[in-house]
This record gives sequence, structure tokens and C-alpha cells, in this order.
Amino acid sequence: MQLRGAHRILATLGTGLGLLALTASGNVSPALASVNTGGSQAGVHGPGGGAAGGQSAASDPVYPGAERSGSQPVTVSRLARSAPAMPPLRRLAPADLFVVAPATLSPAVVAAIRRLPGVGAVLPLDAARIQMDGKLTATLGVDPAAFRAFAARPTAQSAGLWQNVAAGGVAISYTMGKLDRLPLGRDVRVSGRRVEELPLAGLGTVGIGGVDAVVSDAVARSLGMPADNAIVISAPHAELSSLTKQIQKALPRSASVAALVAQAAAGPAGSTVATAGLAGGVASGPGLSRAQLVTFLSAAESRDGMPYVWGANGPDAFDCSGLVQWSLARAGVVMPRVAADQALTGPAVPVSELSPGDLLFYHTDPTAPGYISHVAIYLGDDEMLQAPEPGLDVEVVPADFGSEFAGAIQVDPGVAAAVAGDPAG
Repeated sequence: MQLRGAHRILATLGTGLGLLALTASGNVSPALASVNTGGSQAGVHGPGGGAAGGQSAASDPVYPGAERSGSQPVTVSRLARSAPAMPPLRRLAPADLFVVAPATLSPAVVAAIRRLPGVGAVLPLDAARIQMDGKLTATLGVDPAAFRAFAARPTAQSAGLWQNVAAGGVAISYTMGKLDRLPLGRDVRVSGRRVEELPLAGLGTVGIGGVDAVVSDAVARSLGMPADNAIVISAPHAELSSLTKQIQKALPRSASVAALVAQAAAGPAGSTVATAGLAGGVASGPGLSRAQLVTFLSAAESRDGMPYVWGANGPDAFDCSGLVQWSLARAGVVMPRVAADQALTGPAVPVSELSPGDLLFYHTDPTAPGYISHVAIYLGDDEMLQAPEPGLDVEVVPADFGSEFAGAIQVDPGVAAAVAGDPAG
């Protein structure tokens, strides 16, 4: 099971520029959609720690054309509640695979996965969609001291954030907190099997696509989330497509496993062959037809001037990935919901070969610098269409290929449908 003649494109979710089509699966949110604990559905984006135990300022998300203000990435609340100090973070465990099921996964399943060759670390956790501040949000219930090692580095390093989670707070992803305008110093209304007001622990993205909230396992149980129905797996030296098949054999039929990173293996004559566990992102056809392309771009451009709203799917308001999903749906193309998933829906395209209808991706989240957190539609003539941020409308702006540009893909309908329809993501 060891990975031979190959290298990882990702260290954590969303990194790696050379094969962007295979570098950010975020394959979680649809899986969690079947594990609801209450409330009605609403779309969610999907798109160096703060001082331990203290307060650190966070900059606003930076969208193409905006200016960044310099400050610490992870913002931590000062809670009235107290919790034991977090043990030191000794090392990170890259989150490579994610398992989810509707009900508890037995200790025997966890033990079987832990014994597989190439598996470095395994952690059971709770996973469900629950209402957070009025929006159905993919949420994890975790042991904060153990889980923080699986998070993106800046978020993992913020001891204060995880201490606040252990004290009963809810950590919200940086993007959700900023774009849904959830200020520190307030409680978040959480609706599971019962309604609770949880203090906001801070803003820090864990880097698992579609997951926008984390609570302690004790809080998760009080909210009625299933216990131990998910597993995060670190296997930095394994060949993930083979490991995924082995894990699937150990799981009950109701459970699914998704790759969170991609790899590239040496192919014939030194060529590179990309593998990404499930959907893969390798083109299965010629891309969008001419008719689909025209319909897609016409639909997208017809939304110019409509307002940005976090989690909005249209037709009269959008967030960035909602605009992409809605516009391609008009052309009969099924797309996943979050930007990190959308980056998996076709082959990578060099900037020099961009064509109208290609998707442009960006890293705009300082708490998870490798995470794909923004998407725009390339229109040609060095212009792109995007739903930028609250207070702004869908707009056409110069295409941005600056420091936050992560790469581009050409949408392949077959691959997009596979990613969107994958039961694990």
C-alpha cells in the first residue's frame, strides 16, 4: 500500500497548483446532507494561529481586485467559560480521507481501518448538518485536543480556538464568519434536536471542504448529532485510490469514503498520471458542448448586478459557487455546491490556454491558506464574472492571476456529475 514512484499534489485540502482539477475535493457536504438532525435546508459555501488562549485580529477575505489588510489569520473570542489548557500541538496529521455514515461506526470498523498498511492516524468524530445562525451547516463534533492536528496549519496552531471549543463554543469557518457577518462577542443560535445558544469560539477553517462549523463531541451529543459516525484518516505515505478500496471493504454498505487530497504517480516514459481516490477529475469527454457553453455563459452574465448573499443559490442572489452551480444547471450540467468541489470537475488549464467558460479558483482564506475558497467564471478577453462578497453585486472584472490565484479548470460534464453525485461528496 505504500506510494511508490508518486508524489502528493496536496499536503492539505486545496493545495497544489499543477493539477488543480485533482487538488481540492472537499468531498463532504453532500454526504452530510443525509445526516440531518433538524431544520430546513439552505445552501452553504463551501467554501499560523492566533496567540494561544488570547485574542488575535483577522483580515477580511481578499477577493480578486480587493486589498488585503495585514493581521493574524485566526480570530479567537474571549469566552466567559473556561476549559483546561490545550496540550501542545506536537505534529500535524494531514487529513487524507474522510469516512461518513448515517449512524455510529463500530470500534471494530475503526480498528480495521487503523490496521491497514499506510494508515498513519485515525480519529472517529461526529458529523451532521445542523442549523447554525439560520443556515443548514455541515458540522463536526470532535475531541478538540485530538482533532486540531488534522486541521489546516494556522487553525491547528491556534490553541485558544480549540480551548474555546472544549469550553462549549462553536468554531466557524473563516469564510462563513466573515461572509455571513457573524461577529465575535455574540452567541450563535444552533438548532439540532433542541435549540441552544453557543458562544462563538472564533473563526478558523479546518480545511475539509464544505465543513463550516466545529463543536466539541460533548456539545454534538447534546445537539443530537450521531455519535462516531465519521472518521478522518491520515495516510501521507499511502496510495490513496488503493487505500480507499481497502477501506470501503471494511465499511458497512451505508458508509462512504472520500479522498481529501490528490496524488500524481509516475506514468509511462516519465509522464504524470493523476489519481484522486474517487471522482478523479480526469476528463471523460470533450468538455462542454458549444450549446452548453453558450447557455452557461448567457445565464451567468444575465445575473450581472444581482446581490451577493452567503449561501445563496439564486436565481436572484448568489455566493460565488452558487452562481457557478446555478448557471451551469441552466445548461443541463450538474455541479457540486462548494468551490473546493468544483475545482475537481475537469482537467487543469494553463493560463495561456484559457477559454470562455473555464473556472478560475482562488485561495482567500488565511486560516487555511491551501483551501479553495473562491471561484470565478472566465469570460475571455482577460475578464471574469464573479459573485464577490457581501455588499457587492455579481460583477465583471479583470481576470486576476495574482498571488491568490490557485489555477483553472475546463468543466467536464461527466466528471462534474460524478463529483456532485458521489455519495461521499
